Amino acid sequence: MSNQGLDNHAFQREEKVDGTQGPRVIEGDGTQQQITHRKGHEGGFNNEGPRSRGSNFSGSEVQTQGKGAALEGGEPVANDAINLERRVGLLSGIALIVGTMIGSGIFVSPKGVLERTGSVGLSLVIWAGCGVLSLMGALCYVELGCLLPSSGAEHTYFLTAFGHLPAFLFAWVSIILLKPAMLAIICLSFSKYLVEAFVSQCEPPLQAIRLLGALTIVVITFINCYSVKLATKVQNIFTAAKLLAIMIIVIGGVVKLIQGNTQYLDNGFEGSTDNFGNIATAFYSGLWAYDGWNNLNYVTEELKKPYTNLPRAIIIGLPLVTVCYLMVNVSYLAVMSKDELLASETVAVTFGNRVLGWAAFLMPLAVTLSTFGAANGTAFTSGRLCFVAAREGHMVDALSFVHVRKLTPSPALIFNAVIALMMVIPSDIGSLIDFFSFTAWIFYGGAMAALLLMRYTKKDEPRPYKVPIIIPIIVLIVSVYLVIGPIIDDPQIEYLYATSFIIAGLFFYFPLVHYKKTLPGMGHLTTLIQMILEVVPTDVMPDA
Repeated sequence: MSNQGLDNHAFQREEKVDGTQGPRVIEGDGTQQQITHRKGHEGGFNNEGPRSRGSNFSGSEVQTQGKGAALEGGEPVANDAINLERRVGLLSGIALIVGTMIGSGIFVSPKGVLERTGSVGLSLVIWAGCGVLSLMGALCYVELGCLLPSSGAEHTYFLTAFGHLPAFLFAWVSIILLKPAMLAIICLSFSKYLVEAFVSQCEPPLQAIRLLGALTIVVITFINCYSVKLATKVQNIFTAAKLLAIMIIVIGGVVKLIQGNTQYLDNGFEGSTDNFGNIATAFYSGLWAYDGWNNLNYVTEELKKPYTNLPRAIIIGLPLVTVCYLMVNVSYLAVMSKDELLASETVAVTFGNRVLGWAAFLMPLAVTLSTFGAANGTAFTSGRLCFVAAREGHMVDALSFVHVRKLTPSPALIFNAVIALMMVIPSDIGSLIDFFSFTAWIFYGGAMAALLLMRYTKKDEPRPYKVPIIIPIIVLIVSVYLVIGPIIDDPQIEYLYATSFIIAGLFFYFPLVHYKKTLPGMGHLTTLIQMILEVVPTDVMPDA
């Protein structure tokens, strides 16, 4: 889609002798601002081809502008182009990983894992296996993030390794479906726990859950649009709150075990399933709780000292979450039988009612704080993916704009929120989780394939961190199993929907990206968005 409206109404372009476009000048308010325009790759939603602001991976080469884009971080120098700043440190990076991983999953998924595995012992094995698999995948993403230090995660890796079509299909599915679905799931879980704290004697009203979930999306989006610093502070505070909630559950479980309540753990592997499809879908439920291990790669351009802080944050965050999850599941089973756990819709609340006595109200409160923090981190990273995809011409150009003063990608954040609000309407958390996990692991496997391919196509490129090659191979094999296993064993309509949605992206890619067709009126719409949201392209120079 086009920037034509901006070109006609706000910009004047100089044509160089060689046919390339020279500098553009804004004349809207009588002042002149220099705009550096770098000619992008062929194809895009805008009529001039995409602009790679801050970094350009079209040619597999990083381009930076000033100290604001320097890998070691720091504030932008005077007259530096408007861009996202490096304001995420090591602590905030760990909080982003831990805060998005520990969200609603551990309070919703234990039921799904136990139901599909059939036994206590196998369910704990699945939880541990999910942690190991997530850590292996995260280590692969450390290498990818250090090799290609640009935001966007899989989108950047696919673009560099495979070209525009796979990168666009990932952006298409993730931005339109996966990321908004994740935000909707977490906010629905948040609202369900919060409403249940006030309606403990009956089933929470569905309309109240939906309304509160929608309101939560709006509040979180406002926070992220208002200030990056505020969003990271919220993330740090709520991550601390959720770790406190985990500690309460673990301490309560340990006390019960010391008192001799081990009868629910004595059955071990009795009743374990031998169905490969059930095991794969049990991994879906567990991996949903672990999802978020790759979120720091979506904001690499905003991470201070990424070569140092990216691996440190992942190596600290992943083992911490795995230990927490295993201990929480053991604590649940120290208080509830398998049948009781399966019958509970809010496992953490049931646990609190049995262990905490008069202080049981603290558990739904702690869970709501946890899920709110996870939703905040999800919105933060989802907006960056949309921003990067638009910057490369794979989404509407206006989604790559940032607020002229606050330097937040507000159009991308708002776009993600609008789609998430649509997904709140069905409010079926279980089907959303399966739908999400099936599609997500297609792209996780693709990232492993990209890493293996770039071991040969970019073998001479510097790699500050290099994972043993067996690890991406294992993760790739597991991802293939997680995608194919459930389809073969127990085909579900959700899998057909997911596959159809991916294929549907081709109908948008070829006319709008490959052949650079534009939709009527998009230029005027872009101008309107700029005026309403006070956003500009990230190659605009600020006023002196």
